[in-house]
Formats: sequence, C-alpha cells, structure tokens
Amino acid sequence: MQKLARARSRRRAVLGLCLGASALLPLPASADLRLCNQTASKVGVTLGYRDAQGWVTEGWWDLKPRNCETLLKGSLAAQFYYLYAVDYSRGGEWSGRAMMCTRDTAFTIRGVEDCLARGFDRNGFIEVDTGQQRNWTIQLSDPGQPLAGGP
Repeated sequence: MQKLARARSRRRAVLGLCLGASALLPLPASADLRLCNQTASKVGVTLGYRDAQGWVTEGWWDLKPRNCETLLKGSLAAQFYYLYAVDYSRGGEWSGRAMMCTRDTAFTIRGVEDCLARGFDRNGFIEVDTGQQRNWTIQLSDPGQPLAGGP
C-alpha cells in the first residue's frame, strides 16, 4: 500500500514539473496585422485590402496615444494592405495615392469603384508592403512622416 502511495506521489510530482516547465515555454507568436500609434494624439484608422471576393475597406479603429491595436487577426493573406488615418487631436491625416471608399461612421465597404455615386467618401490610402510575412506591425508616427513596419 505504501509503495502504491509513493508511486502516485512521484507521478504527481513529475506531472507537476512537466506542467510547470510547459508554462515557461514561449507561446507561438500570433500572426496578425497590428498598428501602433506612436504619436501623442488619438487617431482614427481605416484599412483596405483584397480578399477572395475583391477589395474591402474597413474602419474605424480609434487608437489612443502610444497604443497598439490588432486590425486583422490571423495569418496575413496578402502582401499589400492600405491605410488611411486621421489625427483627431491635432488635425492632419496619413494618406496616399490608392483611392478607396470610406465613410464617417463604422463601415465595411466592398469595392473601390464609384465611391461617391454609391454614397461613400473617397480617400487616398498608403500602400503597406508586408513582404508576404505572416504577421506585420505598422508603426504610425506623426503625419507627414513615412510609415514604418515589420514582423
């Protein structure tokens, strides 16, 4: 009986060590598209990308100063994503030459053609090349400054 109790006790100790050691192992990195607002302002962000059905624009994500947000969860499916953002605190915007549809309130819009005729606004988005990485973080600094990013 004592042998059985000691064997059970040893098994529990080994199991406890295994569980404790597994908690120390690094977790696999999540594969997402994230944006970090490195400015002192609150900013609003919209995103454009191409999925299996065509072009999509989505917005708005409100980011606090010096804060990060996940815009898309999971492994990235495309090499290029497009960003348009507005500085709510000081004014200004981050814009580019890729014209896509937006609206003033939360939205998901399919297609980038005939924005105005369909009742949407039209804004220029900045192209972000992720280099076909599985995950990417865009670093947003002051308006007029180039975007930085990396896995």
